[in-house]
Amino acid sequence: MSLITAGRLCARILGAKNSPCVLIAARHASSSTNLKDVLSDLIPKEQARIKNFKQQHGKTVIGQITVDMVYGGMRGMKGLVYETSVLDPDEGIRFRGYSIPECQKLLPKAPGGAEPLPEGLFWLLVTGEVPSQEQVTWLSKEWAKRAALPSHVVTMLDNFPTNLHPMSQFSAAITALNSESNFARAYAEGVNKAKYWELIYEDSMDLIAKLPCIAAKIYRNLYREGSSIGAIDSNLDWSYNFTNMLGYTDPQFTELMRLYLTIHSDHEGGNVSAHTSHLVGSALSDPYLSFAAAMNGLAGPLHGLANQEVLVWLTSLQKDLGGEVSDEQLRDYIWNTLNSGRVWTIYMLLYESTAVLLFCDAI
Repeated sequence: MSLITAGRLCARILGAKNSPCVLIAARHASSSTNLKDVLSDLIPKEQARIKNFKQQHGKTVIGQITVDMVYGGMRGMKGLVYETSVLDPDEGIRFRGYSIPECQKLLPKAPGGAEPLPEGLFWLLVTGEVPSQEQVTWLSKEWAKRAALPSHVVTMLDNFPTNLHPMSQFSAAITALNSESNFARAYAEGVNKAKYWELIYEDSMDLIAKLPCIAAKIYRNLYREGSSIGAIDSNLDWSYNFTNMLGYTDPQFTELMRLYLTIHSDHEGGNVSAHTSHLVGSALSDPYLSFAAAMNGLAGPLHGLANQEVLVWLTSLQKDLGGEVSDEQLRDYIWNTLNSGRVWTIYMLLYESTAVLLFCDAI
């Protein structure tokens, strides 16, 4: 399951080609608890700033293109403005300039909780402002209000065969939510371009609210004999409702999910899924279609599916070598994997291990 929604939808929330993401992070710069009201104030200012910047620097050369870059899938090519996060190979990821430990310290938490709420990071990504507790509470309630799935999506998920991969089900369900798109409906009726961002905002908020329900429904169908996900509680946060729908009530698991969804909510803009959402969105495809396309990219073995590949490899290692494994046995097993051509599995194992170590060092 993947719920890396916030950063990937950020550009779509703020509109089409000329409405980029917003501002350098500042603490509690807006007092309104309504995110749309905050954006209504921020977006015109940011549009003017970008317009002025392009007028001054529009002809500036920022790089050179080589044949290797073209054949290598745009590797190393500067081709996208992305302000919400940056991934440093040594330091790890920063969201709007804040490291993970800083986000853990600054972002609001659930009552009695110690980890940041993903609602808080979403607000930070979209506005550039560290939200207040009241703003995050408003966002939790807003997503709870929008969470219900249309009956045709539930029926479709219930009719999928159990051998259909969860990511395929996830993508299909998101695509089917296109029936609910405010943007697609208004565009067909000739809405003025100045209103695009408001419609994109509504679609994006609806989609994010529904993603846990889709993921939980798929999980229940595959691993809990199709049992009900239950009802959304408007007094609980996004992660708490999600873990309840999955059927897990351990408070530590809920806290873990809050942290997991927070730190996985954005991952720069040049990876396959993030880039795909921008590319498809540039055609004015609505957020449902854009995000579904991103999920299809994420489902590939050289992207999100690599996490599954690593788990499968670790499980096979335990099965083949048993519990106690010497360094020599492990080295031989890794080389056998590399020599079989499964280089990417080992690469992702190292990538994920490094990320965990960087996070542990930071805290």
